[in-house]
Amino acid sequence: MFTKLKGAFKSLINLSQRTLDERTLNEALAKFEIELMEGDVALEVIEELKKNLKAEFLGKKVEGKIEEKIREGLVQKLKHIFPNENFDLIKTIKEKVGKGEPYIILFLGINGTGKTTTLAKLANFLKNQGFSILITCADTYRAGAIEQLQEHAYKLGLKFLTQKYGADPAAVGRDALNHARAQKINVVLIDTAGRMQTNKNLMDEMSKIVRVVKPDLKIFVGDSLAGNDAINQAREFLEYTDFDGAILTKVDADVKGGAALSIAYITKKPILFLGIGQRYEDLIPFSKDSFIDVILGNRESLLR
Repeated sequence: MFTKLKGAFKSLINLSQRTLDERTLNEALAKFEIELMEGDVALEVIEELKKNLKAEFLGKKVEGKIEEKIREGLVQKLKHIFPNENFDLIKTIKEKVGKGEPYIILFLGINGTGKTTTLAKLANFLKNQGFSILITCADTYRAGAIEQLQEHAYKLGLKFLTQKYGADPAAVGRDALNHARAQKINVVLIDTAGRMQTNKNLMDEMSKIVRVVKPDLKIFVGDSLAGNDAINQAREFLEYTDFDGAILTKVDADVKGGAALSIAYITKKPILFLGIGQRYEDLIPFSKDSFIDVILGNRESLLR
């Protein structure tokens, strides 16, 4: 897991000079930059890390082991890349439900990222927290989309509501919200059509769904294996929907790791969960401390 990022940070940590002169540090950072780019880290993130590391270590005498000082410096720089983890999903849902209103979660992203499966995983997670759940499919265009989500709802024993293919997606979301209010359902999870971020008409439609439904939480679902494509998708979806957080899928197969770092830095939005397999249970809350431990080689995997 995250082999590329681990290699990049390891090469930097292994510097041996007690005082880093400009030539030594520049050479190390040049290698560092290439390895980060190969790990799908966005250029903005790389430049930020290089600037901060150069300011901290260039020409300064380091007391103690330089490897440990660099490691400590990297931990602090990496922590600043991720937004503060103040968001408590369970707490915010309980607060909204306590006011007699359902909590609305909208899922965004393109086809092939695992968006629908991720919705089902989060539904299972919230069901296990004791919430009543309504799932609805606002993807009324793709053949089989409604049936796919309905099958997930059936397997999880959850309520499912949708309309016919061709229905207005915003109306589907509004009707689900009204149904949840009438039936005192705690959480509504709304799946949307996967769309390319370059298709302006579809992205405008996504903005309409947001305006009509007014979700409490808008989640961008990105494929960690897509690398820079996932980063570009996150930029565009942020512009059109101002999503609140991200879930990254297929993390268990990700040998690079740059997507998580880059999406967090570029969007300034928290990563909420990571998808790590095909089972409904294979969704883990994201921890920046655990992620940083993995890419700095302090632990082998996020999975243990």
